[in-house]
Amino acid sequence: MQAIFGAAFSIAKGTSIIVENIFENRYKYTNELRRMGAKITIEGKTAIIRGVRKLIGTEVMATDLRGGAALVLAGLVAKGKTKISNIEYILRGYENLDKKLNSLGAKVGEKIEKKEY
Repeated sequence: MQAIFGAAFSIAKGTSIIVENIFENRYKYTNELRRMGAKITIEGKTAIIRGVRKLIGTEVMATDLRGGAALVLAGLVAKGKTKISNIEYILRGYENLDKKLNSLGAKVGEKIEKKEY
């Protein structure tokens, strides 16, 4: 859930800190959130996230399952359109995510191609 909380913290008031003690490459998603306007600094095992008023929709790339989910959430709150590539990661872990989000009022992907795994 770290990546999902990271996305939420990116628009929360104040400064949030995440410490990763298990996987050294767990912060890949932060580069993509930065492209959306998030203020995230990585110092060793620590991510320092300073909340911003808004994220901006742009083209981003999912690097893993949870990081992809974080980008979906960030895209939902971002101003403008967000396009996520490498959605295979997301589809592998979240069945019919587009339909579920659309049923809640989101406007998620008109065309999502699913691949067999």
